[in-house]
Amino acid sequence: MSKNPEGKVLITGVHGQLGRALAGICTERGVEFEGRDIDTMDIGDAAAITGWIEGSKPRAVINCAAYTAVDDCESDEDSALRINGAAVGHIATACNTVGARLVQISTDYVFAGDGDRPYREDDPAAPMSAYGRTKLRGEELAVDARRHLVVRTAWLYGHGGRNFVEAIRGQIDGGAESLKVVADQRGCPTYCDDLAEVVLDLMQADINGVVHAVNTGETTWHGFAVAVARLLGLDVEVLQVQTGEFPRPAPRPAYSVLDTSRLSDLLGRSMPPWEDALARYLEVSCAS
Repeated sequence: MSKNPEGKVLITGVHGQLGRALAGICTERGVEFEGRDIDTMDIGDAAAITGWIEGSKPRAVINCAAYTAVDDCESDEDSALRINGAAVGHIATACNTVGARLVQISTDYVFAGDGDRPYREDDPAAPMSAYGRTKLRGEELAVDARRHLVVRTAWLYGHGGRNFVEAIRGQIDGGAESLKVVADQRGCPTYCDDLAEVVLDLMQADINGVVHAVNTGETTWHGFAVAVARLLGLDVEVLQVQTGEFPRPAPRPAYSVLDTSRLSDLLGRSMPPWEDALARYLEVSCAS
């Protein structure tokens, strides 16, 4: 068990969609936590992050903070590396000092995206973008923590921020009669509330190593958009387009479905199907 079983949990990036979800789950479970985000701390500042961790002496640090502007990473890889890479090394060192577990949130972008079966944890990483390269560096540095867990996830959406679901809903609410959505990228839409539950369960079970965690099932961005419109009960045409029709600075993985067999073996359950998760998200989102 943790050296600090009753200690608090620190959450970086607490104002982000996953950070908010984790804070909510911690509150529900009675887990003491403290969160920081860019407004109160620059995690790229080694002295600041080290001082916070060593002063708090937590049982775990869940690092949700990241430079996630995928296209901007292509032209500013140094800044992305500072946050997605080097900062993780500072956190790992501080965690070792106080005997805390490091939980690092990572991404499907560490893979090339040219496979034809779901990626397993031990498949070779081969990122095609600056974002993927910097997140992979974060994984490599997270391993320096004697007690570490790397959770790879994908296609996240949650409450309190911008995401694909809200982008689609915004276009429909704005009067769009048809939408053009990419149909040649395939992955696993993942609801932050479901992911937060799993992250805490893995952390509290003292799981080490790399674990893939996404809602079960797979689809394309087009299929995801169709499901959003259907669940909202809105009649809008969703047209299929190819990635090449919307060139972006950063390459996107064409196939980044993650295999979650290890997660199921560790916890005795899978995460809910992505369609079910989306319905629950929209129910809460529409109610608010």
